[in-house]
Amino acid sequence: MSVRVVVRSLSELCVTVGSVIVLFVVYLLYWTGVKADDAAGDQMAGLRERWAVAQSPGPHPAAPRPGPAPAPAAYGEGRSFAVMYIPRLGRAWHRPVLEGTAVKDLQKGLGHYANTARLGDQGNFAVAGHRRTYGDPFKDFPDLRPGDAVVLRDDTTWYTYRIDNRPLRTVPGDIGVLDAVPAESPFRSPGRYLTLTTCDPEWGSSHRLIAWGHLDSTQPVTRGEPPALDG
Repeated sequence: MSVRVVVRSLSELCVTVGSVIVLFVVYLLYWTGVKADDAAGDQMAGLRERWAVAQSPGPHPAAPRPGPAPAPAAYGEGRSFAVMYIPRLGRAWHRPVLEGTAVKDLQKGLGHYANTARLGDQGNFAVAGHRRTYGDPFKDFPDLRPGDAVVLRDDTTWYTYRIDNRPLRTVPGDIGVLDAVPAESPFRSPGRYLTLTTCDPEWGSSHRLIAWGHLDSTQPVTRGEPPALDG
């Protein structure tokens, strides 16, 4: 085999490998984002539809029966139940929050750790999101600072949490960050807390970044948007 043939073959191989790498990068940077935006849009549309139905006037309700109020319905696995806004990450930044942190859930938005507290309840309401790919929801996670607002809305209520720490770097096995009162958090007693988690480094997953916050205020949806949305 001549040197010319070897060189040509190596050149063609390099071009092929380069093309595959470029296509993979395009897939990661662009196509997963397109799919995530479409999926998040579908989730948001579904939420708006469900909320509109819940708030529409219906038949005169029956008088409440005496006794304790019934427990709220469990979040449906893989279904969105709230929308999160973080002004620090952009005025237009918002993502649906789904129940569960499986791959299929995080491809549509943010995911609520099912073994943690419900939104606004006593305990630790914990949420995960991709740092990169699938819309890059937490790309700028390291920019979070104490005092930043994290605002969530469900069908009836706005919840405003305030971040209490700069993001902490830890390992994936550190599940204590999801405890009701995480030992590494700024908190020392039970309360109504928020935990946000994402991967680190930006294009890897060897570590996790954690931010904690406390519930600062709530208000009914009927009163309009909370001031914290203005940043």
